[in-house]
Amino acid sequence: MPRIGSSPFSFPEFRGVTRRLVLVNLFAYFALLLAQLASAAAADQLIGLLSFIPGVFLHGALWQPFTYSFIHPPSALIGTLFELLSLWFLAGFLEALHSSSWVTGLYASSVIGTAAAATAIYAAGPTLGYSIGDIPIYGCVGGIFGMLVAIGYLFGDVQFTLFPLPIAIKAKYLATIYALIAFASLFGSQSIYAFAELGGAAIGLLYVRLAPRRGIGLRLSEYWFGLRNRYYRWKRRKTARKFEVYMKKQGRTVRFDGNGRPIDDPNDKSRWN
Repeated sequence: MPRIGSSPFSFPEFRGVTRRLVLVNLFAYFALLLAQLASAAAADQLIGLLSFIPGVFLHGALWQPFTYSFIHPPSALIGTLFELLSLWFLAGFLEALHSSSWVTGLYASSVIGTAAAATAIYAAGPTLGYSIGDIPIYGCVGGIFGMLVAIGYLFGDVQFTLFPLPIAIKAKYLATIYALIAFASLFGSQSIYAFAELGGAAIGLLYVRLAPRRGIGLRLSEYWFGLRNRYYRWKRRKTARKFEVYMKKQGRTVRFDGNGRPIDDPNDKSRWN
């Protein structure tokens, strides 16, 4: 397998969906920074509104699974920097080998899977005998974890250089290390956050195994056109049957095949000309 990332600064090309994801997250960060400079209270309220909080989501904040990944508190500058660099590297690596729609589907599935896992553990907490607080979840770590697991599964023997250390490690081992760290965190105060990350990773793995190589969007469009064509064929067959009945009343015989196309039978003497 090729050795990827032999230099700490060897990042993939900044293009396509990789560029869009990084720029949207960067814009969201600076928008929150400006909001905090204008009014710290308003910025905190906006973060609470757009972050994913399972209890709030279950009470009607249905937009939060789609907005929390773009929330990066201005105080978490270093964490945001590493998230965006990781997003650039992982998404760029995958986009060089897959289509942009495939990478978009993987990222979105992992983000939604992270929110779904957080909701599941929050709702199941009382049943399991312990209560989980409403810890806000924000940032694109779930999407990043999903892409990391995808790379570990698809390109397990590819070696990455750990920034900023000159140490190379295979992708499958790197993904395993992050998964073990998240699993160990299940027994700490951030259990809901760790479980959510593992959920995002699991959904990312399912996406890799089940989604078509060119992306879910293309598969859905193919399914839609296939459904539309089946509808048109059904209408054609229905019209053909009506036409057969009509021509039979006129004393003439016409026949159509299963797709509604006329059958030309030269031996049929009763066929009209």
